[in-house]
Formats: sequence, C-alpha cells, structure tokens
Amino acid sequence: MDNVPIIKMGLIAVSRDAFPAQLSIKRRNAVAAACREKSIEIVELETIVENDSDVITALREIEDKGVNCLTIYLGNFGPEGPTTLLTQRFRGPVMITAAAEDSGKDLIHGRGDAYCGLLSTSYSLGLRRLSPYMPENPIGDPGDVASMIAEFIPIARIVQGVRNLKIFSFGPRPFDFLTCHAPIQPLFDLGIEIMENSELDLYDIVRAEDNNPDIEAVAREMADELGKGNTYPDLLNKLAQYEIALEKFMNANLGISQYGAFANKCWPAFEKYFGHVPCYMNSRLASRGIPVACEADIYGSLSEYMAICATLMPPAILDINNTVPKDMYAESADTIGDYKLDDLWMGFHCGNTTTSCIVQPIMQHQLIMHRLMEPGQEPNITRGTIEGQIKSGPVSIFRLQATAEAQVKAYVAHGEVLNINPKSFGCIGVFGVKEMARFYRHVLIEHRFPHHTAVAFAHAGKSLFAASKMLGVGDVYFNLPQHLYYPTENPFS
Repeated sequence: MDNVPIIKMGLIAVSRDAFPAQLSIKRRNAVAAACREKSIEIVELETIVENDSDVITALREIEDKGVNCLTIYLGNFGPEGPTTLLTQRFRGPVMITAAAEDSGKDLIHGRGDAYCGLLSTSYSLGLRRLSPYMPENPIGDPGDVASMIAEFIPIARIVQGVRNLKIFSFGPRPFDFLTCHAPIQPLFDLGIEIMENSELDLYDIVRAEDNNPDIEAVAREMADELGKGNTYPDLLNKLAQYEIALEKFMNANLGISQYGAFANKCWPAFEKYFGHVPCYMNSRLASRGIPVACEADIYGSLSEYMAICATLMPPAILDINNTVPKDMYAESADTIGDYKLDDLWMGFHCGNTTTSCIVQPIMQHQLIMHRLMEPGQEPNITRGTIEGQIKSGPVSIFRLQATAEAQVKAYVAHGEVLNINPKSFGCIGVFGVKEMARFYRHVLIEHRFPHHTAVAFAHAGKSLFAASKMLGVGDVYFNLPQHLYYPTENPFS
C-alpha cells in the first residue's frame, strides 16, 4: 500500500540505578528473540537508559538506526524521569511496557519490580502532559511483550500517518451537507496540513494534462481492471486524465508533509465541466492508499486515511443510508444469523468503492445525479460510477469529527457486510452491527455525527480506538451491548 508510513520499530530498555542493568539487558534480549520468533521486525537498541545523559545517547542511536517508532521497555523498576524525557524528546509514536517477573525461583536478586515502576512512570508522564500508548495489560513476559509490539505497529502507523498528512480539498463544502462544515482548527492541532483550492483550480490542473502521453496507458489499465464491467470504453481517457492530474498535483504540493488525501466537491457543477462523475477515480486512488472523500468532506477523508493505516487495505466512505425492509429481513433469515432487524442497515454511495471490494463491479451512470442533470436523456455527463454489491466480510465503521465548538471526537464499531442482495443501485451492501439502533440514536444522532462513515474492511477497532486516544481525541464512542445503557438512554424504553 502506497502513501502510508513504513514503521521501523525500536526496542529500548530502561533501568533504575538501584537495580542491575544486566537484568534489563537480559529481558530486552529475550523480547527481541520473541519478536524474531513471531516474525516481528524490530531494531534492538543497545543503549540502556538510566539517567538524562543516556537519553542523549539513546536519541543519537535511534537517529543513526533510522527508528521512527519506539517501544520503551521497563526491564526493571526503571527511572521515571529519564523514561519520560525519552518519551518527550523522541519525535515518533511511543509505547511503554514493562516486564513481568521471570520465575518464582529468582525473586531476590532477579526481581525487577517493573509492576511498581510503571506506576511511577505514569505519574511522571502526567507531569509532562504526555500520552504514549500503553496496552490494556502493559506487563508481560517476552512473548506477551512481542505481541504488544505487533499490536502497536498499526497504531503507530496511524499516528505517524496523521501527523504527517496533508489534506487537499477542491471546491467549497456544499450548503446541502452542512455536516461537512466542521471547523478545521482541530486538524491543525492533530498536526495535519490543509490546502483548500477552488473548483477552477481543479479544472485548470486537469486541462493542463490534455496531451499527457500517460493517458492511454492509464486508460488501458482501467479497461483491464473493469473487464466485463467496462460499459463505457469511450469515457476512459477522460477518467484517466483526471486521475493523472490529481495524483500529479498531490505529489507536487505535499511540501513538508509526507502523505496526502483529498476531499473534493463532486457535484453538481463538476459534471457539466468535466463531462463525467469522479467516483471511479476516487476508488482507484483509494486502492493505492490515497482516499478521496466526496462532497469536500475533510474529516471523512481523514477517517478513511486512518482506516488505511490501520489495515493496509483500501477503505470506503459510505452513507449510513437506509434501513433494511422487513420483507428482506424475512427472506434472508438463513444468512442473517442472530442479528435483529434494527441491527441491520445499508451502507451506500454513488460509486466510489474500490473494485476489489465489490462482487461484480460495473461502470454505470449515477442515478441521483442523472435525475437532476439529465432528466429524460441518455446518460452522458453522469457516467463514471462503480456499482455493485459490496463483498461480505468483517468491517469496522469509523469517524473522527470536530464539533461546532472545535472539540474532536470519534466513534468505532465492529460489524460485517452480509451476503444479502441489497436490491438497489450504487455501491451498496447490507451491514450488521450489534445494537446498531441504540448506537445510531445515542452516539451518531446524540453526538451530531454526519452521514458519512469510513469503512475499514477488517476488524480494526483496537488500533483505531488506541490511535485516536494517542492523537488526543477526548471521547471515542463504541456500540454498547444490550443491558449496558448509554448516559442519555431511557432505561424504561
């Protein structure tokens, strides 16, 4: 997957001066060996941090070895001052974990007291207002710590990606979707750069590629990808030109940022000037790790990008769109399992989902736009969507959003796409999320989340939740099980 960080994880041990440093070295070596057994790539750092001067030495070694994410390991009690100084001075994501005791046969000279030491470290982190990642159970033997490192890698990738991301938008955020008008100050607080452009800018950069010799090659690539779904071969050159222009613009304008994403106005003026809809190209860029959110939805683009970093898979941005009719529910009893009717809903968008995520992708015209712009006519300028049933399998729905008061919040829930014919148009699928109706009412509506949700095609809630917290998101909501009430839920319902 392009456009995402490549994580080079360092493992460094700390040691309190009243404890033998050799204990931390021995335990660090054991963790590194456990990582190798689990095929987890790790850079074992030789510096043992006991004091402030060791922090300087450690930072030099980290830079020399190209480490961009760090696991700080309390092999014994550990010095809380130097440990938190290293956390503060290192520029990448940090996890702090600690050693469990090795054996009941060696609890005099071989006892490390890291369980106690992590409490002191936690207090010192608070003094410095630092929020590194700590696993749910941050104490473990070498195999446990190796597993923690494996789980930290996608979390670190999300945090590193967001802090080095630039979001490009084209066109004003539309009046009819006021939910896209969230304030952008929290994005800068997260470390994200924003570059807003007009639709004229977009028109200009696409026209500049009129004679680009790569257009034919990209069009052939599109034809190969679509196969039998290539219903408008005459359109592919236009679509290829648009795709080339967007990616070329991103690469030329990243500046100090490393990664890019888009949030573009996609209708109604777009079609009149470009002669097509942008949906298929949006899906193709997403397949390469460059999300393009519809309707100039900047927070939707960010949410998609975080899903990419979590899974290294193409995401989608879909409307939480409509309920499943009772007759469809009854017809699909063998497929639905133990989902209740109000656990089910349909995720839909015009046609921006990557072809690899659709059962039988086919290029179509966009029906809603056709009603508006070409009523009673053969489709022309509204062509270029990708349609089909979304493939069944596990998903996570996720959204990071700013409130009108510029407070950032998020939600994440696990679910699945069911193998049920949605009987409708667009890229669409029947989704199952446990207790969705209550989640919809007491999280999505109650906390003013918009209609767009980012879809990760895997269960990635653990990584997305932890990364959101590391990035400073105060509230991260999730769907509560039955009999566990939301604060605003009427218990007598």
